[in-house]
Amino acid sequence: MKKIYGCLLLAAGLSIGVRAQHPVAGPMKDVNQVIDNTLDSLNIARSARPVAGSSRKGDHPVLFLVGNSTMRTGTLGNGNNGQWGWGFLAHEYFDEDKITVENHALGGTSSRTFYNRLWPDVLKGIRKGDWVIIELGHNDNGPYDSGRARASIPGIGKESIDVTIQETGVHETVYTYGEYMRRFIADVKAKGATPILMSLTPRNAWDDADSTVITRVSETYGLWARQVAKKAKIPFIDLNTIAADKFEKFGKEKVKTLFYLDRIHTSIFGARVHAESAVEGIRACKGLQLARYLKPQPVDTVTGSSRRPGCPVLFTIGDSTVRNFDNDPDGMWGWGSVIQDLFDTRRITVENRAKAGRSARTYLEEGRWDSVYHALQPGDFVLMQFGHNDAGDIHTGKARAELPGAGYDSKVFKMEATGEYKVIYSFGWYLRKFIMDAKEKGAIPIVLSHTPRNIFDNGQIQRNTASFGRWSQEAARQAGAYFIDLNQISADKLQQMGYEQGLKVVADYFNRDHTHTSLKGARLNAESIAEGLKGTDCPLKDYLK
Repeated sequence: MKKIYGCLLLAAGLSIGVRAQHPVAGPMKDVNQVIDNTLDSLNIARSARPVAGSSRKGDHPVLFLVGNSTMRTGTLGNGNNGQWGWGFLAHEYFDEDKITVENHALGGTSSRTFYNRLWPDVLKGIRKGDWVIIELGHNDNGPYDSGRARASIPGIGKESIDVTIQETGVHETVYTYGEYMRRFIADVKAKGATPILMSLTPRNAWDDADSTVITRVSETYGLWARQVAKKAKIPFIDLNTIAADKFEKFGKEKVKTLFYLDRIHTSIFGARVHAESAVEGIRACKGLQLARYLKPQPVDTVTGSSRRPGCPVLFTIGDSTVRNFDNDPDGMWGWGSVIQDLFDTRRITVENRAKAGRSARTYLEEGRWDSVYHALQPGDFVLMQFGHNDAGDIHTGKARAELPGAGYDSKVFKMEATGEYKVIYSFGWYLRKFIMDAKEKGAIPIVLSHTPRNIFDNGQIQRNTASFGRWSQEAARQAGAYFIDLNQISADKLQQMGYEQGLKVVADYFNRDHTHTSLKGARLNAESIAEGLKGTDCPLKDYLK
């Protein structure tokens, strides 16, 4: 990242209300132009944030989080604007019977404004044995003495300037970024607690338009925080590098999904990446005792367990038409539990990871896709089929639907059952995410239109060509995945049966209702998928018997 400095402020001072005894570097430029007005409602913000130390359980320690909107977005920090800071999720990684986590971050704050306005209240709750993570710098730019008046002097030196805020007439001495960090550290140590400095979260910014290298803060705030931490002999975690390394593996398209509305503030997905990166940094920091309070890392020993050396795995994901009870010859079956019969299982294994009742959205929200994603290896395949549960209630009732279509629209909803806020995307958006994730891991995604239902209109079996079938095809085309029109292939077969042999024959392919298939129906759909594969150049067809 290139150093970006303003002009030098001379002793005489060219800026009204600014006086320096020696030349001082001008403030960092605000190159992002993202407006965060949280500080403009400081009294509301104070009432929304926790009382320092109020979460403490007995004599157990508290982990205090000090930062800006990348740690706590918005006044409430609850995602009601579609953006989340990683501090919202941090508590999930700690054993809260041994330590509690308090997010005292506030959007719009710099090292200077947090230290002057909010830090005194936070400091009151800190005790011996506590921990304080400090991640500030995103807002240490702009004017020294007007507007937001939140800039710190670039660097870690001892220089300072006296300013008079033009709008209020308030007098203030401004110090360097490093000096504010030193003051945070000294205050925490004086309380007998342990301070930890972190570098800034990375932004969705790349070195240039064609670059695959994320822009970093290794020459500015990341360097300065590291230098201050080293001199003070306290832990430093390079959150910027840990997360940026992941971004570069993800690629630009996936990184877009990690942010919402701008290039700085994260979606829930980006907040999760940053929280996990912070935890990784804590674990990797030699001698950092805070790691003792982390929950054990979950280990999934099931997903991908069928893998044999040198053989790919075919993962199937979807709803009950892909995986049902699948154990009673007279019961309900999904095609994902019988499709292995069509493949040479000496050369490929099949794992059915579908779950009844799930939409594309809930399959992602519940972490089911994450399990598959982490198990994927280069050369694997993913058959994905959603649509049966993707209409209906979005934030009420079953709350599993997405916005219709395959577009790039989204909307924030407040969930009726939990009161939580969620950003809901289009049906196609979720499919594109599965596709992007699979391709990132070197796997080959194949999108299917959902299985037909036993519903006839004027003698014609109902199709999904105007809705989920079309949206599935569009998402596959947009993200570069294979597409098989399972709905059409199987519907054509059922249509022929309905006309030639009567609807009673068609009913044998379903069980109890018009959607869930019998074993016979599951096999028909699996065979339709195989037929569709043969009409493509997808390498999966080479594993068919």
